[in-house]
Amino acid sequence: MSFKAVLIHLRLPFSLFLMPVFWFGLSLFPEYSAFEAGVVFIILHFILYPASNAYNSYFDKDEGSIGGIENPPPVHIELYYTALALEFIAVALSFYFFGLGFAFYIFIYGLFSRAYSNTKIRIKKYPILSWLIVGIFQGFWTLNAVFLALSKQNGLLNSKIIFAGILSSILLWALYPMTQVYQHEEDAKRGDKTLSRILGILGTFYFTGIVFFLGFIGFYFYLGFDDFVAFGLFSLPITLFFMYWFLITFKDEKQANFKNTMRLNALASVCMNAFYLYLVFKN
Repeated sequence: MSFKAVLIHLRLPFSLFLMPVFWFGLSLFPEYSAFEAGVVFIILHFILYPASNAYNSYFDKDEGSIGGIENPPPVHIELYYTALALEFIAVALSFYFFGLGFAFYIFIYGLFSRAYSNTKIRIKKYPILSWLIVGIFQGFWTLNAVFLALSKQNGLLNSKIIFAGILSSILLWALYPMTQVYQHEEDAKRGDKTLSRILGILGTFYFTGIVFFLGFIGFYFYLGFDDFVAFGLFSLPITLFFMYWFLITFKDEKQANFKNTMRLNALASVCMNAFYLYLVFKN
């Protein structure tokens, strides 16, 4: 397997979609070490997430479009070893810079990432369980890991941090089924009964709209009035595109395709990154 093919399957640009959780976590600190924040950022987005993507690609062996790759190259055992090496590096760096607490968070994330894709366990084939786990680990778990690393607290989390983590998970629970909406055929080949397959194409849109609305309400209680208004403005492009995509898909379900899914993912990531950066600089 060529170096280029391995690099493609690491899906480094896909880390953009998970970046908002890091900025949300950083916004919780009025003061923080820029160096330590940079180290956490690198561990998450350039080591841990690519390792998770590599595991997923290796065990799925997709022939059609997957998240971040329209035409995935064939996978070989080198990709699996690359994932293992990256995960080891992520845990080792976490322990070296931040101690056991953060390293534990990174290690457990890696375990569930493997269990999600591995053919012997394959959480991915259980629609509700996989939906819950993805939202928890990419949202609540990761935000708390960022907090523990930068605050150097290994004790109990306060209610504000817990609430922020829950809100992060809700937004991911809203978006996650949309990342599956174009993969029904590929998932059916592997026997993965994803949440989106159960809901159906239009049902996935309804479900995502409802869950995102619940998250919107949650932010009303979490944020002050001015910040909530800002959240609504930053979220507006996402809402408008989502409504447009729903309308064209209602007329033609073929519009629930890879390109439109990536457009929604990219738009949601850019808008949420911008909003959380607004909170970071506001503090």
